[in-house]
Amino acid sequence: MAKTPVRTRRSGSQLSREAIIEASLRIAARGSGDAFTVRRLGEELGADPTAIYRHFRDKDELLLSVADRVYGEVLESVPDGLGWKDRLRALADGSLRVGLKYPAVASITASRTTRRINEFRLVELILGAVTEAGLDGADAALYYRAVADALLAHVGQAAAYVLFAPDVRAGDESSWRREYRTVDPERFPRITRLSTELADVSPAPVYAVQVEALIAAIEARAAARADVGPAEN
Repeated sequence: MAKTPVRTRRSGSQLSREAIIEASLRIAARGSGDAFTVRRLGEELGADPTAIYRHFRDKDELLLSVADRVYGEVLESVPDGLGWKDRLRALADGSLRVGLKYPAVASITASRTTRRINEFRLVELILGAVTEAGLDGADAALYYRAVADALLAHVGQAAAYVLFAPDVRAGDESSWRREYRTVDPERFPRITRLSTELADVSPAPVYAVQVEALIAAIEARAAARADVGPAEN
């Protein structure tokens, strides 16, 4: 009778940084929140968990390396040849789509700085958009941060939410049609008046409104700079 093949455990010398990053992404894409535990990675790679530390100083270095790989995937989603507004819209769409593909990565790294090549490329992309719109100097830096932080915040929040247990999400989502419709109308008249509309709001149009508000703010600041003139900016 043939024996079932045994999956041997590989040593650190048989692994690579690339293989470890890819394993982390596979785990994250399955919606698992433990993509960065050495035990889970060891199981995924068929390796001694401690072998990972031969390639990464610690879990934080691995996390930032994986996050930067995800940023690379976001960049690939932005087509060439778009005007600055459409580049920002495409960046927003790609950021959310990729963030929800790897929720464990996006939720953890929303407030981090990877200090790696794909993050630099993202910063360059957004700065290119705001300077094309007509901003420069301190304004360009400020509105770059406004765009980047808003996208990271929304994507990070959305990614964290999908990692919650289904019953937790169901309870939160149903609250708009239950608890918010039963509040005291004398204490909360505006909630009472708009309870149906509040219940009908979904995340997609909220994100679209946020992105368009950022674009409008950039346009308004660029127009104000143009009215003042370069000598007074």
